[in-house]
Amino acid sequence: MNIAYWIVAGLLALFYFYAGTMKVIRSPDQLRPMMAWVDRLPLPVVRALGTVEILGATGLILPPLTGIAPSLASAAAIGFVLLQIGAVAVHLTSEDRRITLNLGLITTAAVTIWLATGL
Repeated sequence: MNIAYWIVAGLLALFYFYAGTMKVIRSPDQLRPMMAWVDRLPLPVVRALGTVEILGATGLILPPLTGIAPSLASAAAIGFVLLQIGAVAVHLTSEDRRITLNLGLITTAAVTIWLATGL
């Protein structure tokens, strides 16, 4: 189960680290092709979401890797589930109804929570 955690959590962390970094460093014009919702939120909120994603990705990897407070990995994965529930709500209240990626991320984060309980 430990190997499965590292595979799933590692992929989830890579995704969120990349997406979070893009939200922090790119302009709304650069984000718009990938994230149609970017105009619905103020830029500081988009930047804050990116920061949360980077911190969450770090929380999936560092605590179990160092052995210091490994339960934080579960907390990070729970945070990603909540983040994606909010993302689904944003998508469904706009003209952009593509939520397949969000549902996949919810599922992956839920599996990560389950795997983290075995660490």
